Amino acid sequence: MTQRFAVALVGGPFGIQGYVKVQSLSGEYEHLSRLSSVALRLKGEETIWEIEKVRKIHQRLAIKFRGIDDPEAAKALAGAEIIADRNQAAPLGKDEFYVEDLLGLAVVSEAGEILGHISGIAEGGGGSLAEIRLSSDGTVKFAPFRNEFFGDIRLEIGQAVLLHPWVLE
Repeated sequence: MTQRFAVALVGGPFGIQGYVKVQSLSGEYEHLSRLSSVALRLKGEETIWEIEKVRKIHQRLAIKFRGIDDPEAAKALAGAEIIADRNQAAPLGKDEFYVEDLLGLAVVSEAGEILGHISGIAEGGGGSLAEIRLSSDGTVKFAPFRNEFFGDIRLEIGQAVLLHPWVLE
């Protein structure tokens, strides 16, 4: 399992003191307010930043990184991914998974036939969709990532059971 992954995205500047708005990838923010430093990944490069202050703005957060003291400097961080260790990520509820743990899982029928592999998870209006690269021809299909379509998710053996393979037709 991946030990470090993106937990949030840096948005634009907030205020005049160098704060940046933060968009949590999980929709949860409490875990972000407890971080003291993070890696920011921007344009393929990671740098470690110390968090100086955190402000709650409505239901979201603004973070001030040490050395970022004005809106222009904050603007330079826009679009960066906030990378954190698994133990710093939002806690998982029942039947929840980190996207990084799903990537690469073999999608199998109930009979154990490998249909393809999960290559991504897309957020749709009706919920998440599993992007599946088919083993048969390499094309990509989408299946609703919901309990009605996926049975057991077996991270320990790298499999996700697709209950209704017809959705890939």
